[in-house]
Amino acid sequence: MMKRTAQLLTFFAVMLLTAVAFAAEPLKIGALFSVTGPPSFLGEPERNTAQMVVDEINKSGGIKGRKLELVTYDTAGDATKAVQLANKLIKDDNVVAIIGPSTTGETMAVIPVVEKEKVPLISCAAGSKITDPVKPWVFKTAQNDGLAVIKIFENLQKNKINKVAILTVSDGFGASGREQLKNHAAGYGISLVVDDTYGPKDTDMTAQLTKIRGSEAQAIICWGTNPGPAVIAKNVKQLGIKLPLYMSHGVSSKKFIELAGDAAEGIILPSGKVIVAEQLPASDPQKSSLVGYVQSYQKIYGVAGDHFGGHAWDAINLVRRAIEAGATTRETIREQIEKSSNFAGIGGVFNFSAQDHAGLSKDAFVLVRIKGGDWQALD
Repeated sequence: MMKRTAQLLTFFAVMLLTAVAFAAEPLKIGALFSVTGPPSFLGEPERNTAQMVVDEINKSGGIKGRKLELVTYDTAGDATKAVQLANKLIKDDNVVAIIGPSTTGETMAVIPVVEKEKVPLISCAAGSKITDPVKPWVFKTAQNDGLAVIKIFENLQKNKINKVAILTVSDGFGASGREQLKNHAAGYGISLVVDDTYGPKDTDMTAQLTKIRGSEAQAIICWGTNPGPAVIAKNVKQLGIKLPLYMSHGVSSKKFIELAGDAAEGIILPSGKVIVAEQLPASDPQKSSLVGYVQSYQKIYGVAGDHFGGHAWDAINLVRRAIEAGATTRETIREQIEKSSNFAGIGGVFNFSAQDHAGLSKDAFVLVRIKGGDWQALD
């Protein structure tokens, strides 16, 4: 009799827990992406990828039976709007975490909000200042621009190039890249013989490039996001400048090749591995995630998943892993993300800690050359 009673109690307990799980409200994750405006080439794949991953999680039954709800707002690349929408996500939508924004400038504007309200933020932007110094509630999935600089400088050093011109965009991403270029140059025996800038909305950089042509520069490094770098590539070709042209990871998508056309040929840049996923050896710990992501995105959206969408893939999956570990509140999700280790994502193999909220090494980058309108791995 007692055994029968115990079985019934167990049965009802299981049924009750199951009912609670199914009745539980979805966990809301906020997302801030520049789906429109100049950085839309970043925000659109990020938005698409985040929704794709959440849909996949929900179709498989959710996390421990609990569904996710993605609440996405378009910042249009506007830092002021990003702050307003971050407050809306926190106070009106009651999200447990926020992924994004797409750009460094927007992220830096949002950081004081999430730090004050104690909401975990996983930025998809690259600026080193986002997580340096470490801020308790702020993480990032895009590779640090300092790591991209090292990747370029190692290649310059290998090719015995030690006089370089830098041309950086005058926004948050460009300022951070310029700072990293200046910080690391001496360590690789490189002199920056020209240090010039351009505006995010400039449509002709022949003045700066004419100055570079008359200098001792042996190579040019352009640091920016579309469309400016595509204009620079075209201007370089129009002026007949034969110097090697390096770009930042800020143009690591087919959109740049489309914008620059033939002028993109031969340009070298550091990138996440996703754009050369099929060229990687089977032993690469990221290959399975990379190929799976590229194919899933292609199936839904008709184009291959890219470097930028990958930042959102990593961000959502970091939150997923935290929830799978039992976290359901803002504080516990933050704690679990900080404990994440050996997570082979799209941007690299992440190892976060209390001292490191960027989580990646320079191995997260590969150096690629644009050849025949496509990417060729150089590493």
